[in-house]
Amino acid sequence: MRGLGWAAIGAFLLVIAEITVFVLVAGQIGWGWAILIGLATMALGFMLVKREGVRAWRRFRTALGEGRPAGGEVSDGLTGLLGALLLIVPGFLTDAAGLLLLAPPVRAFAGRQVRRVAERRISPAAAGDLFGPRVVRAERGAPVAEPTDSTSQPGEIVEGEIIDPPAR
Repeated sequence: MRGLGWAAIGAFLLVIAEITVFVLVAGQIGWGWAILIGLATMALGFMLVKREGVRAWRRFRTALGEGRPAGGEVSDGLTGLLGALLLIVPGFLTDAAGLLLLAPPVRAFAGRQVRRVAERRISPAAAGDLFGPRVVRAERGAPVAEPTDSTSQPGEIVEGEIIDPPAR
């Protein structure tokens, strides 16, 4: 199965889970309250979609105006919009996921994951333009006295790792 088949199965299972959770919650608090909570979270989602969209657009424009990479603002904005859209979708599970995505620690984590996925899928040059240059931490190793094979040169070994740039 390709991605679309798995997405269809996932959507079907989500609908089954949402119905099950709704029935369980409605049995505990009453059908009227369950429907009222569902409508309230949908209304909140509609308000947040507008707010998050405007906020993301302003931050994106500000980053461009200041001449700095706008990838962080884009990934944060996408995470906020996804959280608001999940509140619009009827159901308690999607509401919980949407509220979690709007919480600052979870939103920051999800934004970093969006960035990592985007960096893997686009060229390093485009990722540098979108997210800014990567920061590399390097340490000098012990000098090598003799080459180990025909392509090695005698000299120092430099070991390093790519780390996330510090938060701005």
